[in-house]
Amino acid sequence: MIKGKTVHFIGIGGIGMSGLAEVFHCYGYSVQGSDLRNSMSTDRLEKMGVNIKIGHRAENIDGADFIIYSSCIKDTNPEYMAAKLKNLSILKRMEALAMLMQDKKAIAISGAHGKTTTTSLLSLLLIKAGLDPTVFIGADVHFLKGNARYGQSDIMVTEADESDGSFVLLNPLYSVSTNIDREHMDYYGTMENVLSAYKQFISNTKDEGCAFICAEDEYLKNIARQSEKRILKYGVSDYADIKAENIKLMNLSGSEFDLRYKGAKLGRIKLSIPGVHNVVNSLAAIGVAMELGLNFNIIKDIILEFKGADRRFRITQLGSDILIIDDYAHHPTEIKATLKSMEDSGRRLVAVFQPHRFSRTKDLKDQFGKCFDMVDHLVVTDIYSADEKPIEGVSGRDVCDSAIKCGHKDAHFISKGDIIKHLIDVVKPGDAIFLLGAGDIGELPFKIAKTLEEINANVHDKI
Repeated sequence: MIKGKTVHFIGIGGIGMSGLAEVFHCYGYSVQGSDLRNSMSTDRLEKMGVNIKIGHRAENIDGADFIIYSSCIKDTNPEYMAAKLKNLSILKRMEALAMLMQDKKAIAISGAHGKTTTTSLLSLLLIKAGLDPTVFIGADVHFLKGNARYGQSDIMVTEADESDGSFVLLNPLYSVSTNIDREHMDYYGTMENVLSAYKQFISNTKDEGCAFICAEDEYLKNIARQSEKRILKYGVSDYADIKAENIKLMNLSGSEFDLRYKGAKLGRIKLSIPGVHNVVNSLAAIGVAMELGLNFNIIKDIILEFKGADRRFRITQLGSDILIIDDYAHHPTEIKATLKSMEDSGRRLVAVFQPHRFSRTKDLKDQFGKCFDMVDHLVVTDIYSADEKPIEGVSGRDVCDSAIKCGHKDAHFISKGDIIKHLIDVVKPGDAIFLLGAGDIGELPFKIAKTLEEINANVHDKI
């Protein structure tokens, strides 16, 4: 592809697509695109000078030299079909990303869980250390005021989305695999196919580079044993090359741990985001940063600044001593890890869960039922479809019924429009309210906080 050409993005408002469009724009391409609705991402791109159409129509691609489309776009999309008729080059998002990576020292981070946090922390480390990387993250982060960054150096950091198998198109210098789980089975069908894709992703790591794998994941350990690539393992296990020792969890204040790197004890790390899972995520970022030559003391100082990514354990504390914790967790493994961060807080836990995709709900219904045992009061709402067609007989009630079947004593199915009204009646001072899911439940934290604060203020006025 030649800089200066016009590229059209179908589904430009998506979190991955918007970041890619931003960097293409910075690279000197003429960028245009379309989406079904306006969003913060489309607003940000339009301010940069990107021409965006709302709605998908064949004429939207006029003037384009090639097309990039998101994984949710079907081949019946009018813009996709028009591009086919015009015989234009049509690239998947990962194919376009692979094109940008060709001349870069690329770090690609994949995994069922934790890849956004890992990518965000590594990006912050490299930016603050002056390495000036190009960055693609699967969520907005405060230090970018968005989710992408164009850097002048030859280093690129990116999430590698495994949801449609396209991460196998990447050929990074350094690959990171955080974990493997039963996820995206609507695409993969079997766990054998999942494992095969991760084997390919790891084997695509350049020979002069290194594959980082989580030492706590049995699937990854088995793959690593068969791999001819240079492997560095990170985790809390004795056989980890990058290891956290003497971990001290401090609930909402985060954690501390001693870092052992290739057998040498380097010093103590303080991390401001909670949970053992985030300690492990941080080890991956630290390992890559050290492989790139960053000094431990620099890494230790920068990590203190890391506040996490958008919708990853974002806390709002109300004057009535109620906490609202907004988190993207939408898989049973993620939900368990998120809730465990507050296990010893002494607070009553109220969870509101919005299932994400009909296929995932159907596939993991029983596992969802078992992952809320730490929750005192559970609310399950309607499934967020993510543009997936409904599956007959599958609904959010299935998760609620599964939780009750697994022994939960206080589980309720509530329509999304009635959630705030329900919480008003059940939430007490000192409670922690978790809002969990990858859909539009992220719109609720501000509304819930505003409503509860107004109620609290009225109570005090009457007193």
